[in-house]
Amino acid sequence: MFKPLYQKSLSFALVASLLLMLVGAPTAAAKTKEEKVAAYAAKVKTEIAKLGTGPAAQITVKLRDKTKLSGYVSQANADSFVITDPKTGNSTEVPYPNVTQAKGKNLSTGATIAIAVGIAVGVTLLVLVILAYSLGD
Repeated sequence: MFKPLYQKSLSFALVASLLLMLVGAPTAAAKTKEEKVAAYAAKVKTEIAKLGTGPAAQITVKLRDKTKLSGYVSQANADSFVITDPKTGNSTEVPYPNVTQAKGKNLSTGATIAIAVGIAVGVTLLVLVILAYSLGD
């Protein structure tokens, strides 16, 4: 009729560990540093294209040499983009592979990833609770 508490706990622990292994399993082979840089550069290029150009296209970027630039995107080319400081009018050409972080209006950031991960964790926990109760009966 009723399973002892240790059986419920053991079942729950087993299901939880299996789900954690599935969630934490690597989804792709490890990439080289060059492949990671190229992939991120392509992402930056796509996001800059979405952002557009002009004074409304505000952006802040960190470069590989730890330099931080702020301003707006005044040009977007195939291999680089230009950030113009609205205060001084100085323009700096930035090759896409030199960017390590980009923040701007309408850019997708780590926040959207964090929200997706939070939702996934919440759904996983909900499934675990449902499975634990169904295994307990």
